[in-house]
Amino acid sequence: MNDQRKVKRPPSLLERAADMFGLDPAANAPTIDVSKLPPEAPKKTKTAKPEPAADAPQPEILDPVIEAAPAVEAAPAAPKPSPRKDVAKAAPAVVPTRQGTIDRARLASRGMIVPGTPVTGISEEYRIVKRELIRNFGGAGNRPILPRGHRVLIASANPGEGKTFSAVNLALSLAVEADHDVLLIDADIAKPSVLEALGLDDGPGLMDALADPHLPLGDCLIQTDIPGLKVMPAGTGHMHDTELLASARTEALLAQLEAGAPGRILIIDSPPVLAASPAAVLAGHVGQTIMVVRADETLESALRDAIGLMGACPHIQLLLNGVKFSPGGRRFGTYYGQGGA
Repeated sequence: MNDQRKVKRPPSLLERAADMFGLDPAANAPTIDVSKLPPEAPKKTKTAKPEPAADAPQPEILDPVIEAAPAVEAAPAAPKPSPRKDVAKAAPAVVPTRQGTIDRARLASRGMIVPGTPVTGISEEYRIVKRELIRNFGGAGNRPILPRGHRVLIASANPGEGKTFSAVNLALSLAVEADHDVLLIDADIAKPSVLEALGLDDGPGLMDALADPHLPLGDCLIQTDIPGLKVMPAGTGHMHDTELLASARTEALLAQLEAGAPGRILIIDSPPVLAASPAAVLAGHVGQTIMVVRADETLESALRDAIGLMGACPHIQLLLNGVKFSPGGRRFGTYYGQGGA
């Protein structure tokens, strides 16, 4: 006879993270009231740290910081029409003039998602992340459509907390969606690393397109060997990068990149928020921001300062990276690696 006694559930990783950063766990979701954050204090110059090691542990998605998702999701409703899709269909799509093959061995050596291989724990983690993002801009269930929610900024408070690792994995996961394609934009102008992570050749990119309106936009895009994934490099460094990103030219450029592709999702790899000013500017061009938090490393004060600077984005979520232990014992991917049903 089965034991029907209830066993007390250990605290989840989300609850531990809320305790770790001193966030308000109201409604079972970590929440930061940006309006009550203290004024930004002078910050010391920090030495940039390398991006996560090759064996970077799997991340965990936390509930939204600004707008918590409902505890119980309603039954799926009919998809709501998106105004941007009508706009996108009205213009021809930009066709990349450059081709590139993703280095799958490099991805595997860094513990990242490898296209075309069996499902792993890391790929399952990012499936959860992308479903949350898609629900936000798709108006699934009882959620309203998040304006510009298809533009997602991946940021972190400081260097070395895993933002590029997360941006690349999220783009690779989204690229296999039947109703969407992905444009991964490297906007970390000072220290770009998206091309290096994917094993693609460098060339003109975002800053070149912003600095020279006459440059064909297709020359700044790379069509990878994954049909649903295109990449825009950071391009040539510019001494006025923040001013260019803050200009109306950037908004026009993003609209042009969306034209002719109604299902396109823009994933933008941001500079570290507390290390470079362009991050706060980019927040004004997107509908969602994922703030990558490095477990046992990101300080609460740094996280609060970073979120305070990203106030131009209406919807901010936390993604806990570098997790070494899960109290619930969750291990995604093991189901797919075992025989039988």
